[in-house]
Amino acid sequence: MLNPIVTNWFEIPVHEMDRAIRFYDAALGTALKREPFGGMELAVFPYDSNHHVTGALMKFEHCEPSIHGSTVYLSVADVGETLARVEQAGGAVIVPRTVLPEGRGAFAQFKDSEGNRVGLWSRQ
Repeated sequence: MLNPIVTNWFEIPVHEMDRAIRFYDAALGTALKREPFGGMELAVFPYDSNHHVTGALMKFEHCEPSIHGSTVYLSVADVGETLARVEQAGGAVIVPRTVLPEGRGAFAQFKDSEGNRVGLWSRQ
C-alpha cells in the first residue's frame, strides 16, 4: 500500500449535540443533519456525491472532546472569514490564519464549543 492515510470519514466528539450543531452551523455557514447510528448520536456534515469525504459530530459515552491529540482539518473557502464566524459562535482561535509556503494555502486552528481543537484549511 502506497499511502495508508486515505480519509473518507471523521468524527468530532461532543458533549451537548444541540450546542455543537448550533456552533458548527454558525461557524461554517452550513446545516448538519442528525442521524442516530448504533447507540451513537451523529450530526453529519454536508457532502455531495462527487466528494466522498465527510464526517460527523458524535455523541457517544466512550468518546471525549479534547484539545489534545489528533486534529481534524476542515476545508473552507476562506480561513480568515471562517475564523471570524468561529469567534462569533463562541469558539476561540488557537492558531491564527497562517499562510503556507509555495502557494499551498492557509491554515488555522480553533477551540470549538465542546473543547475540541479543530483545524481549518483553504487554498487562499
